[in-house]
Amino acid sequence: MKLLRIDSSARRNSISRQLTDKFVHTWKLENPAGEVIERDLAKTSLPLITDEWTLAAYSDPAMLTPGQREILAVSDELIEEVLAADVIVIGAPMYNLTVSAPLKAWIDQIVRSGRTVLWGPKGSQGILKGKKVFVLTSRGGSFKPGSPTAQYDHQEPYLRDILAFIGLTDATFIHAENQKPGDLAEPSRLAAFAAIQQAVGATSEASLGQ
Repeated sequence: MKLLRIDSSARRNSISRQLTDKFVHTWKLENPAGEVIERDLAKTSLPLITDEWTLAAYSDPAMLTPGQREILAVSDELIEEVLAADVIVIGAPMYNLTVSAPLKAWIDQIVRSGRTVLWGPKGSQGILKGKKVFVLTSRGGSFKPGSPTAQYDHQEPYLRDILAFIGLTDATFIHAENQKPGDLAEPSRLAAFAAIQQAVGATSEASLGQ
């Protein structure tokens, strides 16, 4: 069993990193023989998508030049990490109502025609099926469904859609909301920790039942 941990906060001791720490610790207790692959996007050089990158990505892999292979090297490495994982946990702080720039750059590198998305007569088909994804977010405010601020949540809807686009449809979101300074921050963070504990336990029980 392999767990891929993705951290995307610019802060070393961010709330989202505390959440992924909790997840990994709990997961290791449930899966003592499991392997954890760690990818810190704040420490990874993530190239922007360029014309050269797009040309290489849509070319016949057998016909790529050495230069084009180098252009796609980071994308290939990140995709291989995703392919190898049974479980993926993503720490995702909300920046300006959406995802952080490093997380968006990671997504741009792994959403790739012929590698994670195939195209046919019926349109696109994501191939990363059968993996469990947990997205652990930290947010300054509250964006609960049905609330007046729910319309400003451009984080979870986007992540759900783009993950599903590449086949990752089994996604659980756990939010630590109201993380701006105030009385609501700590209870929300503790509730997120408890939800992580419960989610990991439920996933382990489901795996044993298969």
